[in-house]
Amino acid sequence: MPNGIFKVTAVAVILGFILLAYVSSPVSAKNPPQGELEIFSWWVGDEGPALDALIELFQSRYAQVKVINAAVTSGAGRNARAVLKTRMRDGNPPDSFQVHAGQELIGTWVRAERMEDLTTLFQSQGWMKAFPPDLIKLIGTDEGIWSVPINIHRSNLLWYVPANLKKWGVTPPASWKDFFKIAPKLRAQGVKPLALATNGTTNHLWESVALAVLGPDQWNMLWKGNLDWTSEMMISVWQVLAGILEYTNDDASSLSWQQATDMVVNGRAAFYIMGDWVAGYLITSHKLRPGRDFGWSASPGTGGQFMFLADSFGLPQGAPNREAALAWLAVLGSREGGDTFNPLKGAISARLDSDLSKYNAYSKTAARDFGRDRIVGSFAYGVVANEGFMNDFAPIMEMFLKHRNPYKAAYAAETIAIKHRIMR
Repeated sequence: MPNGIFKVTAVAVILGFILLAYVSSPVSAKNPPQGELEIFSWWVGDEGPALDALIELFQSRYAQVKVINAAVTSGAGRNARAVLKTRMRDGNPPDSFQVHAGQELIGTWVRAERMEDLTTLFQSQGWMKAFPPDLIKLIGTDEGIWSVPINIHRSNLLWYVPANLKKWGVTPPASWKDFFKIAPKLRAQGVKPLALATNGTTNHLWESVALAVLGPDQWNMLWKGNLDWTSEMMISVWQVLAGILEYTNDDASSLSWQQATDMVVNGRAAFYIMGDWVAGYLITSHKLRPGRDFGWSASPGTGGQFMFLADSFGLPQGAPNREAALAWLAVLGSREGGDTFNPLKGAISARLDSDLSKYNAYSKTAARDFGRDRIVGSFAYGVVANEGFMNDFAPIMEMFLKHRNPYKAAYAAETIAIKHRIMR
């Protein structure tokens, strides 16, 4: 090797070690963080105990740090995001804040250059191997990795009561073609084939239908701007959705997701497509046993695919206590952190090496599928779509629910895709 190249390489290595030490030093016993650490989230109510357990774990390691739990009450974080937006724009960020992993963060605060790159932290903590490669791609860009996922939820799930299906003489549909075959049989018995809740939850149904129609490769192309929103495939997504809606309940707009779940429990509906927080609701509120009193499968047409969403935390530029924030992120990404938080939250760890003995029967199957299935990002929960697109998509769905016109919906979606830089 020529001397000049050797010198440059040596300098680069030395600088790399310095940078690694700088990022990882807050989680080192030699330089423990101190002061206050403000954690900003929307975890209150039923989710509060899981956050409390995580904070307790953190403080068992960093007793010198006083944690300020700045949780804001809000369904799915709407109020919290509004408060956060004001604080970030005013140059008053919390030390770390909860956000849906992926484009909800990247399309807003990373694009605005308000977040720190966490790649070196990932490398120093061994997370490049602990987390699945597909997950790391979806929470990062070519310029870096931007948040630490504390949990994994699955979106593309079909819920049902096995005893009811046996009584009605049907089995869970593996495809939408199967669903359309059994739906008339269910309706003839006075059963709604598919429960549906408020308009907002219809976005959840839409993404499962789109994944089934497009497949994972085309789904990813859509969000990279490489698939036309007015293509025949995208028109087909809306057409299939229109057909499905014919077999749902008319009072959907007045129901919460829990009330739609109750329709399945009490036998008014056969199936429901919703995320795996349904399992937690059925276990805690209805005292049902997973795998016996209630069952689940991938939503029709999405077998072998795991559509995920994740709560995560990042490091904002100008965090008041950067060292403590990095220590907090290190705890979140650790095996112990994931296995402390997720059994209480009703989710699974983002890591591939979690201790499954701590999880319920549903979560064990979810962890198995997460480790072997094709991982794709959720639209409805901000993994693949930025916040602006998600906000503008809501009135398009409302329009579609009224008029059921696939072409108008597709062209309206194309307009906002261009507006929010999803379509080139």
